[in-house]
Amino acid sequence: MRKLFFILFIAFTTSTFITAQNIQTPSEFLGYEIGTQFSRHHQVVDYFKAVAEAVPNQVKLEQYGTTYERRPLYLAYVSSEANIRNLETIRENNLKNTGLLEGTPSSTDVAIVWLSYNVHGNEASSTEASMLTLYKLLTQRKDLLENTVVIIDPCINPDGRDRYVNWYNETASQPYDIDQQASEHKEPWPGGRPNHYLFDLNRDWAWATQVETQQRLQVYNKWMPHIHVDFHEQGPNEPYYFAPAAEPFHEIISDWQRNFQTQIGQNHAKYFDAEGWLFFTRERFDLFYPSYGDTYPTYMGAIGMTYEQGGHGMAGLGILNDEGEVLTLVDRLTHHTVTGLSTVEIASKNAKQLNTEFAKFFDNSNLKYKSYVVKGNADKLNSLKDLLNKHEITFENASGSKVSGYNYASGQQSSMNVNKDAVVVHTNQPKGKMVKVLFEPNAKLADSLTYDITAWSVPYAYGLDAIASTSKVSSSEMFEPKALKILYEAYGYVSKWNSIDDAQFLADLLKHDFKVRFTEKPFSSNNSNFESGSLIITRGDNKHIEDFVGMLNTIAQKHKRSLTQINSGFSQTTPDIGSPDIKLINKQKVAILSGEGTSSLSYGAIWHFFEQQLHYPLTSINTDDFSRTNLSKYNVLIMPNGYYGSVLNDDNMKKLKDWVRAGGKVIAIDGALRSFAGKEGFSLKYKESEKTPDKNNLIPYAEREREYTNNLITGAIFKTKVDNTHPMAFGYDDNYFTLKLGSSAYSLLDGGYNVAHLDNTKVYSGFAGKDALSELNNTLVFGEERMGSGSFIYFVDNTMFRSFWENGKLFLVNSVFFVNNNAYEL
Repeated sequence: MRKLFFILFIAFTTSTFITAQNIQTPSEFLGYEIGTQFSRHHQVVDYFKAVAEAVPNQVKLEQYGTTYERRPLYLAYVSSEANIRNLETIRENNLKNTGLLEGTPSSTDVAIVWLSYNVHGNEASSTEASMLTLYKLLTQRKDLLENTVVIIDPCINPDGRDRYVNWYNETASQPYDIDQQASEHKEPWPGGRPNHYLFDLNRDWAWATQVETQQRLQVYNKWMPHIHVDFHEQGPNEPYYFAPAAEPFHEIISDWQRNFQTQIGQNHAKYFDAEGWLFFTRERFDLFYPSYGDTYPTYMGAIGMTYEQGGHGMAGLGILNDEGEVLTLVDRLTHHTVTGLSTVEIASKNAKQLNTEFAKFFDNSNLKYKSYVVKGNADKLNSLKDLLNKHEITFENASGSKVSGYNYASGQQSSMNVNKDAVVVHTNQPKGKMVKVLFEPNAKLADSLTYDITAWSVPYAYGLDAIASTSKVSSSEMFEPKALKILYEAYGYVSKWNSIDDAQFLADLLKHDFKVRFTEKPFSSNNSNFESGSLIITRGDNKHIEDFVGMLNTIAQKHKRSLTQINSGFSQTTPDIGSPDIKLINKQKVAILSGEGTSSLSYGAIWHFFEQQLHYPLTSINTDDFSRTNLSKYNVLIMPNGYYGSVLNDDNMKKLKDWVRAGGKVIAIDGALRSFAGKEGFSLKYKESEKTPDKNNLIPYAEREREYTNNLITGAIFKTKVDNTHPMAFGYDDNYFTLKLGSSAYSLLDGGYNVAHLDNTKVYSGFAGKDALSELNNTLVFGEERMGSGSFIYFVDNTMFRSFWENGKLFLVNSVFFVNNNAYEL
């Protein structure tokens, strides 16, 4: 085994030696040499607790949250005795340095370094490294703590980590098998990478859809560290990646942030060079998409970095890589420990400058747009406010009547009328640069070769009208909403339908056995106009509910729904309440495919949506069991993004079609459409390319990757044309901004309903290659195709992607409850 790296560091001082006698090494505490076994999460927590108890004057341990599976989330604050005594003062001084807390800081010479481990559960070496890093900071590198506070999160994703560790511990050979084909190197679906709901937590920082992220951000915003490191792993045939990052860098990243990344990387290189370890920098991992553990902290003023160790879940305790080297867990955790300590070292050497440059980041006077003004549906505005509150970004109400600037809807300069309900977000606040990143209409892209999507602007994501103004817009403090009216006895009650809040209200009514109708056509009653999709709850339908009005009042107040009372089933304009155009909503039994063939991330987003947002039951069916599943028990089957070639063989395809003909509904998302495109009985077809292939392709080898970007769409935003008379689009306008994640193109349906389609290829935000764009005009986005009494519903664009495209979620709900509403009651 390679010699341990600690010979590279300063020898013990006398005081360090005395402290070391009080602290067990990780190996002594665990009962095995660290790196020769995978430690379960509770063992890691126990070690951190033991160290905190041994040296409480240097380590403060704080539980900041709990995962969905009830595992605790901890932070350790590690520093000198004097700094731990003054920890709250250091924290407040740092916030004063940013302007988030009023006052002048008394001292700004302490660097704050936050080390985050194991955001991906099966990249498990980093949590092992967190224990060794803690030990070495307190024993061998105590000198670094004199002017540095180190915040250690030993495991961001305990649920994913234990999923991986428990699987590996029960699967691996004794001794471990280094053969890449051995079962211990073949992790089963869904793998340990995601959290409980199969979300990638490293892509959730900005959107904060998961409890782990939400709880972490509360603490992060209290500290605002100067450096944040996210520890990862990559494939076993890659060595080690550390800063500086690759292009593109977002334009708000300062020269100091760029340059200091290089200093950090050079410090790491010194230690890696001494050992002859391989590494690479400035490739692959860019700083653009805002929801990563390196970009989000960067946009909050920190030096945000990703460190990637070769290994990943495939590596286990040891694996023979393609170069004939045995890569062990001991190697992997050692490398991560070196970069962690090296990061603290360079921070300690530059503590004063870190504070000075950190403060400069929060000067937002040079930002082009001074205010972002958004208006629209009140529920959608409230969802946006919730997001801003999670990031502790301030906002106000508009106090003028008209604003001018860049109009998101038209993609050009114009004016927009506003009232006091409109939300104004200014950039002259400490987090003004993050405001710019989240709201900017089209982020400036310096390089088309990126690691992730290139568009995310929140006005589009939340379905709101917006203006970006180069001058500060007048605004006032938020006002309190009026209290909801209490319902009294009436023939019936009507509720609007244009937000997920309305869908939650419907789900709760169904859960309490209310019979609810919806209208397929607009109508008027009691001098009020109601749009298609409006919910209707009548007293006559709900005689079975004791205290009908009282119960309805309770549920309406809970969901903050303002219902309109109607006194008769005879409408002022048709349809009447008893019309065939006003249909009873079936209490749908919804199933979803999971397991091999499905994208775990796509499945997880839908699973999370039904359980945590819609609060409506969802039955998961493993693809291995599909042939044995009695589909007649369900009204709806959702097929997440995935590849179903091995699932939908001839027999299973016939079974699915027969079920649909009998009244079932299939909702196919993204890659799932490939199971039906061009197949017998379906009008769904791939868009035929109009481009003549170049038979004499002489593009040089070195230019092929960049040339290929002409065929790519990397998360770009387009405006679609919507048929909002179709039940799938109830609650929407006749235009919808879609996030297109790839270049897949399907022709308009000949034998179905083209609910949303692209009628032009203007890119409103993000990158789309010229060749990919040429294929998109007049292509399907959302559609329905009838088969017998049932339907196949197509989502070319995945509205549930990472659960942040809030404005697309109602299409899914409509598909479940409204589309082809003749499904049988089970």
